[in-house]
Amino acid sequence: MEKNAAAPEKSVSFPRHSSKKNILFSSPITPRRYETIDEEAPPESQDPDQDPNSSNQTATELNLSEVLEQVDRFLDSFSEAKENGNSDPTEALEVPDSVESLSKTVESMINKYGRSLARFGENEDEDESFIDAVIRISRISTMLDDFSSSSKTGSALNRTSTVLQRAMAQLDEEFRNLLLLDQQDANAAKSDYNPEQSFSSKITSKLSSFNSNSSGSSHGSVRGQQPQPEPDRLVEFPSFSEESISTMNKIATTMIAAGYENECCMVYSISRRNAFKSALNNIGYESISIDEVQRMPWESLQGEIGTWISVVKLCSSVLFSGERKLCDAVFSGHKSLSESLFCNLARAVAIQLFNFADAIVLTKRSPEKLFTMLDMYETLRDLVPAIRDSYPEDIGRELISEAEAARNRLGEVAVSILCDLENSIKSDNGKTPVPSGSVHPLTRYVMNYLEYTCEYKDSLEQVFVEFEKTHGTPGTTSSPFQMQLLTVMDMLDSNLDMKSRLYRDPALRFIFLMNNGRYIMQKVKGSTEIHQLMGDTWCRKRSTDLRGYHKNYQRETWGKVLQCVNHEGLQVSGKVSKTVIKERFKCFNTLFDEIHKTQSTWVVSDEQLQSELRVSVSAVVIPAYRSFWGRFKQYLEGTRQAEKYIKYQPEDIENLIDDLFDGGNTSMMRRRT
Repeated sequence: MEKNAAAPEKSVSFPRHSSKKNILFSSPITPRRYETIDEEAPPESQDPDQDPNSSNQTATELNLSEVLEQVDRFLDSFSEAKENGNSDPTEALEVPDSVESLSKTVESMINKYGRSLARFGENEDEDESFIDAVIRISRISTMLDDFSSSSKTGSALNRTSTVLQRAMAQLDEEFRNLLLLDQQDANAAKSDYNPEQSFSSKITSKLSSFNSNSSGSSHGSVRGQQPQPEPDRLVEFPSFSEESISTMNKIATTMIAAGYENECCMVYSISRRNAFKSALNNIGYESISIDEVQRMPWESLQGEIGTWISVVKLCSSVLFSGERKLCDAVFSGHKSLSESLFCNLARAVAIQLFNFADAIVLTKRSPEKLFTMLDMYETLRDLVPAIRDSYPEDIGRELISEAEAARNRLGEVAVSILCDLENSIKSDNGKTPVPSGSVHPLTRYVMNYLEYTCEYKDSLEQVFVEFEKTHGTPGTTSSPFQMQLLTVMDMLDSNLDMKSRLYRDPALRFIFLMNNGRYIMQKVKGSTEIHQLMGDTWCRKRSTDLRGYHKNYQRETWGKVLQCVNHEGLQVSGKVSKTVIKERFKCFNTLFDEIHKTQSTWVVSDEQLQSELRVSVSAVVIPAYRSFWGRFKQYLEGTRQAEKYIKYQPEDIENLIDDLFDGGNTSMMRRRT
């Protein structure tokens, strides 16, 4: 609190103050102007009747400890007089010569520090002496300031105030220089790590695999592989030595005791804010505005997000805890002040990080952004315990609330993107069937997408539960994310059933359904997370559906073929008719040739399914043909047209069946050979 200086001889236009208010980054208190450190003290006002050599004589005769003892007796006497009801102790007490001696001693020390003849922190005994002397000067100045209108104390007040100003200026500079050491070390050790390139390339690899033909097991998941700065760069943050911290503690304690708390906190806050910013810059993080985020292409933004994730994790694991320890060490004995300084710094950083997350939420939504949103969601979720451990409960509660709010907004975007996947499946209503009945691109995309999505199963469970609570959606016995997954799978089934009807050949329709159904089953079985969510009941039903498609294919394709080699209806008037036998062989040859020509171009990419189909066809066709051929070929043997009707041996049929569902590759090779 500023006081009016009434004494005309008091040259200092600003007094000391000892405000205990917190120093906020956003509204710093303007520090007072210090006297120049190297400036010599102005000549003190002297009493005309005083011997000009008396003070010098006292300074020569008394050492510092004796001076301090005399000053302490004066301070005690002054305090005792006030307690005894003396409204103006200066009327009864003279300011002793030891005050001037003390002032000269402090000035001498200041000049020694200011001219680099010594450095604060190098000699512990000298530092302690300086601190003890400055504390006495501060007490004298404070005491005399209460009676500034007294003509007897005006000269001493002016003298001690000026010396105190110079002492605080010296400590201010020493404090500032010590705090700058960490920032200089950080700049010297700047890392050349490039998190943007690493994160972006991994995300691109993940997205490109959605439409690939490979199974999920062949793609290395990038889950949990966000880039991290090299650990040795930030293993110790801040990088102050124990000696530097001890010296800063002495300076802070002295400045606060002398009533210069605001100036001390201002220097500390600005220096540590700049050092923290430098540490973040050195690992590639730069503050980006919401407008800049909206204008950036997604590919570039992925790199920024990767860096952001690294920064948040570093803050939660290293930077915040290191900053808190430093603040507690420098301001030990002033717990509330330490908490205030740390919280203001960390909150400013945290809010900046939260704002970036909010800016990402506002970008245009698309399916490929889901995984990035979930990575950011998990990062903020894991930040909350670090905030809880670093902050006092009353202060941390507000910041945790803001962190959870930013996290929940990311979660809502994730829910929205998964719901948009339903719309994407619905809108995929192309009228052109996939050639050869192979796996549809939509099936590959959705299943690969869900496979990677389920790697975030635990987080998505949490996201959907929070979403239901926020939006009042009634709960279910199953997990809400599981219900969402089942909904997507049902919609994919409906879409595939619609696409299967685009095939004119019913047999090819069932091949298409088998291909896609088998692909879906393999993806579900290959992912522990999807399998757990879909459940055994769903898998059994899917297997039943696949067997049904298989049976329908056999009926549609081979039913008429088997009728040709049926033993019934071959007799006319009680005898086997050669004409009927010829027609039966001819019909079999025609149908089989047509099926072989057509279905050898069809594709069944799953080798196990391909083998199962060939085995099942062979199991019904070859025995029936072998039986018919073995029993009735004799009626045509020896005739001129026997080879025309008996075109295939049973072994030929078996070899030709092995050509089916191979996309024409085997048939082409056989023709070449």
